[in-house]
Amino acid sequence: MAHPGSTRYDSATRQFEKAVARTGAGARSAVGSVAVVSAAFGAVAPVSVAWLAPMLAIHLVWTALFLRVWWHKEPLPNWLVAGDVAITVALCLAQRHLVATEALVTGSSWVAGLVTMTIVIAGLSWGPKVAVPVGLGVAGAFAAGVRLASPTQDVAGTLMIHLVQLLAIVMLMTLLRRSATSADAFLKESARAEIARMVERLRREDELRQVGSIHETALHTLTMVGLGTYDRPTPTLRDQVATDLAALEQLRDRPRADSVPIALDALLDEVAGRARGLDVHRSLTPETVPGNVAERFARAVTEALANVALHAGVREAELVSSTRDGEVRVEVADTGRGFDQDRLPPDRFGVRGSILDTMRSLPNGGAEISSGDQGTRVRLWWRP
Repeated sequence: MAHPGSTRYDSATRQFEKAVARTGAGARSAVGSVAVVSAAFGAVAPVSVAWLAPMLAIHLVWTALFLRVWWHKEPLPNWLVAGDVAITVALCLAQRHLVATEALVTGSSWVAGLVTMTIVIAGLSWGPKVAVPVGLGVAGAFAAGVRLASPTQDVAGTLMIHLVQLLAIVMLMTLLRRSATSADAFLKESARAEIARMVERLRREDELRQVGSIHETALHTLTMVGLGTYDRPTPTLRDQVATDLAALEQLRDRPRADSVPIALDALLDEVAGRARGLDVHRSLTPETVPGNVAERFARAVTEALANVALHAGVREAELVSSTRDGEVRVEVADTGRGFDQDRLPPDRFGVRGSILDTMRSLPNGGAEISSGDQGTRVRLWWRP
């Protein structure tokens, strides 16, 4: 979880891949640097400087790219790993020009260390279907290079070692990735359950608040009229009716003063999924906001979608959320028949209360509605 009690969770798979990428990039940078030093100090006959210098230069550039990935905590790009494989294969096949005879015979050459690292990086970055053939190819290139340099050299033992390394890293990464996927499924289901409970609670609160408001305002006044308290229009009655109407028009959401972080995109996705009789096309940017802010967005979007289903005459709507310059923006749009806000019937409290007033009463929040012959667009925003 990103925050205690938050419905936003960091994907276990994503976090795992980030950790693996940084660890792999760091290890590759270290091994690559050591290889350069070893190659330089081991440059004795029959090593050819004409071959060694350019090959080491290319290798050093690639090592620097891995170091950059490690420093910036970036994912390992496929092109970087593929390039590393190609460079290592080239180094393997050119061993007779790059490695001293003694190091070649004992299997302790700097190229051998790079082969192991390349196999590991391939296993970390790719699935078994790619990592296994790539690893076998690198191991085969190493064996071929040794044989080119020393035709009598036994390479069976080295090949077995590389095969064990390849199988070990592939099996380990398969198990770890499956575990991360299982953790993601659990976290996602937990977050969705929490969001569903929140949406249901918001719906019940809305119903109770509206019933309570009507009971305390218009119903109370009508009861007094029915009992004969007012037998004819009076200034007092007019004032009371005006007060009741104002109270109903200002009927708004008052979410809990709750600062627990909420995954706004997950909440809006759940809200859209509960819109009855409406196919809501969603494009939601992951964003975590305080709980009271998320609830207000949810209430406003719920009302906007309900209005589309009831009044727009269409069965499709679009829900988009984004973040621009630190401002969280949410839009609900449809292509149905619009309406004139200036001629909005008095009983349409949802537009005024649950959308406009709800968002405008939020510090640094706001809302606007544009409507016409081509449809209606509800824009909501909030800035931290």
